[in-house]
Amino acid sequence: MPEQLDLTASSIDITRAICDIESVSGNEGPLADAIEAALTPLAHLEVIRDGDAVVARTHLGRDRRVVIAGHIDTVPLNGNLPTSFRDVDGQRVLWGRGTVDMKAGCAVQLKLAHDLAAPTVDVTWVFYDHEEVSDSLNGLGRLARTRPELLAGDFAILGEPSGAQIEGGCNGNLRAEIRTYGKRSHSARSWIGDNAIHKAAPILATLAAYEPRTVTVDGLEYREGLNAVGITGGIAGNVIPDEAMVHVNYRFAPSRSADEAVAHIRELFDGYDVQIVDLAAGARPGLDAPLAQDFVAAVGGPAPRPKYGWTDVARFSALGVPAVNYGPGEPVYAHHDDEQVPVDQITSVEDGLRRWLTA
Repeated sequence: MPEQLDLTASSIDITRAICDIESVSGNEGPLADAIEAALTPLAHLEVIRDGDAVVARTHLGRDRRVVIAGHIDTVPLNGNLPTSFRDVDGQRVLWGRGTVDMKAGCAVQLKLAHDLAAPTVDVTWVFYDHEEVSDSLNGLGRLARTRPELLAGDFAILGEPSGAQIEGGCNGNLRAEIRTYGKRSHSARSWIGDNAIHKAAPILATLAAYEPRTVTVDGLEYREGLNAVGITGGIAGNVIPDEAMVHVNYRFAPSRSADEAVAHIRELFDGYDVQIVDLAAGARPGLDAPLAQDFVAAVGGPAPRPKYGWTDVARFSALGVPAVNYGPGEPVYAHHDDEQVPVDQITSVEDGLRRWLTA
């Protein structure tokens, strides 16, 4: 029997309940079972299971549909379950794995999926698996490939932690391995060798001198970054190395396509062996859509800000669905052993979404 979730409880208590169902990537089954069991009895929802993803949809005949999504997996535990309530600097927080990334957002979705039988738009609630691991396993990506009709909508919201503020779009992400080659020799006779590590010096000089752009996209300023994140080379303390590799990470504004980002890196490092090992396009803010403007007005608070890291909003953008990030928890605590979410951010996000979906 699956765990019993009480969706009449507060979103804070639901957060604690689903956090205490361990769901490290690859072990989402028990939590997906519990979510499916809790949503299936609700007459206003059609519930669909796809692997360890659960999709619940209203069919009210509204002229617009919104997709609200969150991933149910977490990174591995490190002594941070079960959850507990704590006071930190005078603020009440829920502490433990998953509270920020991103079960508080999922709990808000569950609460509203239960409570709102007749929202002013049709809603597709998506709870998906395998976000924290290889892109090829991502549950939202799987749905986009095999059942894109389940993600169709006029606007999407991803409940990733955003400090209970709206974050538009996201930067793209590229990783490249840049290699240099030389000739091995004994280090006592280095003049007959050719040092590949020394040949990497111009690569590092280019990175050190690079001035990343700040790019305004649809009114939001995205900061780019180009950095070495690793370097390898050499086989022994007495051998001149014949190969070296600098691992480079490029975070690029959503004004650039993935192909344009690749071209930029190849131009910067022309003449080197450049291998692209990871590439994900960014997403424009999506705030010019009429539904998005209504959403911003209903939520209130600070003006929307850009999302610097890559998130699954890019998958919606690729499907032609404008999307934003909006969820409880400060991103700095994501994956942190001291992961914790202020409980007032959970209720704030719930209130914002409830106002918009019932306006």
